[in-house]
Amino acid sequence: MQPSRPPPTPNALGLLYRFLASPSPAAPPPLPALLRLHAAAVTSGLSSRPDFAAKLVSAYSSSGRPGLAALVFSASPCPDTFLWNSLLRSHHCASDFASALSAHRRMRASGARPSRFTAPLVASAAAELAALPVGSSVHAYSVKFGLLYGDGSVAVSSSLVYMYARCGSVGDAVKLFDEMGERDLVAWTAVVSGCVRNVECRKGMGYLVQMVRLTGDGGARPNARTMESGLEACGVLGELSAGRCLHGYAVKEGIGDSMLVVSALFSMYSKCDMTDDASILFLELPEKDVVTWTSLIGAYCRRGLDGEAMELFQEMEVSGLQPDEVLVSCVLSGLGNSGNVRTGKAFHAVIMKRNLGDSVLVANALISMYGKFELMDIASTVFGMSHQRDAESWSLMVVGYCKAGLDVKCLDLYQEMQCTYHDEFVCDINSLVSTISSCSRLGKLRLGQSAHCYSIKRLLDESSVDNALIGMYGRCGKFDIACKIFGVAKLRRDVITWNALISSYSHLGHSNDALSLYDQMIREDVKPNSATLITVISACANLSALERGEQIHLYVKNMGLGSDVSISTSLVDMYTKCGQLSIARGIFDSMLQRDVVTWNVMISGYGMHGEAKQALELFNEMEGGRIKPNSVTFLAILSACCHAGLVDEGRKLFTRMGGYRLEPNLKHYTCMVDLLGKSGHLQEAEDMILAMPIEPDGGVWGTLLSACKMHDNFEMGLRVAKKAFASDPGNDGYYILMSNTYGSAEKWGEIEKLRDKMKNHGVEKGVGWSTVDVWGRINNYTLDTALLQRREEFYRLG
Repeated sequence: MQPSRPPPTPNALGLLYRFLASPSPAAPPPLPALLRLHAAAVTSGLSSRPDFAAKLVSAYSSSGRPGLAALVFSASPCPDTFLWNSLLRSHHCASDFASALSAHRRMRASGARPSRFTAPLVASAAAELAALPVGSSVHAYSVKFGLLYGDGSVAVSSSLVYMYARCGSVGDAVKLFDEMGERDLVAWTAVVSGCVRNVECRKGMGYLVQMVRLTGDGGARPNARTMESGLEACGVLGELSAGRCLHGYAVKEGIGDSMLVVSALFSMYSKCDMTDDASILFLELPEKDVVTWTSLIGAYCRRGLDGEAMELFQEMEVSGLQPDEVLVSCVLSGLGNSGNVRTGKAFHAVIMKRNLGDSVLVANALISMYGKFELMDIASTVFGMSHQRDAESWSLMVVGYCKAGLDVKCLDLYQEMQCTYHDEFVCDINSLVSTISSCSRLGKLRLGQSAHCYSIKRLLDESSVDNALIGMYGRCGKFDIACKIFGVAKLRRDVITWNALISSYSHLGHSNDALSLYDQMIREDVKPNSATLITVISACANLSALERGEQIHLYVKNMGLGSDVSISTSLVDMYTKCGQLSIARGIFDSMLQRDVVTWNVMISGYGMHGEAKQALELFNEMEGGRIKPNSVTFLAILSACCHAGLVDEGRKLFTRMGGYRLEPNLKHYTCMVDLLGKSGHLQEAEDMILAMPIEPDGGVWGTLLSACKMHDNFEMGLRVAKKAFASDPGNDGYYILMSNTYGSAEKWGEIEKLRDKMKNHGVEKGVGWSTVDVWGRINNYTLDTALLQRREEFYRLG
């Protein structure tokens, strides 16, 4: 038999009833007083009453004693909805959201009916834990029990909007918000912040604008939290003007001094690269951590203000903060984009000195920076010394080698990555496109096909991959496959896709096909860019198709592209190859800017047409300007001297190359040998070849052989022919020259031996061909029986 409780004193009962009748204060009674009340309730038998238990649970919860609150709840044999809500609130206030959802499950199992106070608490807990199924069930019973209508329904709907947004279900959040008849500040803030958080920034901005417009009709006004989300959206979208408007609105509403708004404004201006505004707001921030320093320094880096960025970096270190890997990689990215090699190397030294380069993020940033500098030797050293490599590390190296023109190394590294780390790393779009581009330039069809298969296997179905594949197959002469990919990509092909196929045709000398494809491009209303125009103008130059070139020149004028240096240069080249030197010079003189290629093209044009005097005058003018000659310039002017037989001038120019620290290559030597040989200085030409610091190729010997034939020097011709055949046994031109030489000497037996030698080496005489422009169409004719059979047609066209 249990001992009976002593009866409560009248004083204790009075205290209990006064506690029960009192409104819930902002601050609960002190803990000792609560414990005395709890003890009195137990001794008086009142602790099992739901109303008293709920009151006590709420008081313990407000005092930060969720354990005692749960103890009180467990003493109640039949808790009602009010008591369950008190327990849920206790767990929620303690941020124990898992216990809150657990209590909610027990509540539903007990049969207690949720109220308009239950739903917001549970929906909020589900949002914090991203428990979408639980949140959806709350939505379901809210509809079932009519909690979305009448008094208190706004709080329920707002909490559900918040829950859906936090769980990533923006569509459901927006749909529920749009169905709400009445919306409070919580609902508006929930939908705006939810859209922004789930990368629906433009939609979030739309709701914020709608909210501001409704404030005039008595609608809820944005608070600091709402403005924070709106400013974040402006930063992500780069909408500076909208961000400035929100800044002004925040000041007008009196919330511009809120730290939430100040921080959001700083972030927005930093993301929009407005360094002056961001710097002013940076000074107003009460606490400056590494993240805020990174935002400001990153803005300066993106604008190319490397000096200011480095000063801020040093200032941050002086303040006592140590940079993290994110900040270091941000600075390296900025230095790489600005092309500041000297500062980049100096910052690399700082990183190594302070042991900040061990992370894969910093190593990748260094590789990327040196890749942009095209210093791939240093990038390779960083890559080799990196203890940790991820897929991005390999991709950056592959892309870097490709951009630097080191195609062999690019493909070697790609193959190493595929063979060694086939299952560990997946090749991304950038590295795959770079690999295909290198295959294109090197003519590596098999490896390009392998990369094509890889793209299909990994479902890397992007327009950039299609464009690279079209270019690769086209440059390898597989136009059937290139055209098939071009056709499949019809729905998403852009000007780059057209350029890939047009340039492939032009590169392999199919200039007619390139121009036909350009015409089709225009018919399909695809606007050509500068790369397109340069390619088709080059095709016109190769065909000497003056009329087509003039049409494209007119298009360039109509589109206002006449100031483009590359396009103007290609026009100069086209007109010179079509024999229109005066028009070419007119374009050259009208150019406000000229690069070294422009000068080279004009000098080469004069030389091509035997205008050596004008070529030399232009070369002297170039030397007096800011653009200095390069090796191609000297090749063009030497070629001009060669055409005009200006031996002394050629010798002087060849010697002057050293003054520009330019080493003559095989083409320069070939040009000098041609100049000396044609002028009869055969021995000097041979001595030059024998004194060359580089190994002479068949072209050099073949040039001297031609000069020997011209001047009937049979003995030297025989000697030189042996060298030419040894260097390039498959060149039919050498056999033809020697055959003519033997014919002049009436050595018919030697001619027969030469023909047998050609057969043994599988050498066949090339067929000559000519082009005729008839009514805008370029027709190719070869010198064979087919032309003789079509002579009547040919004469009719003429």
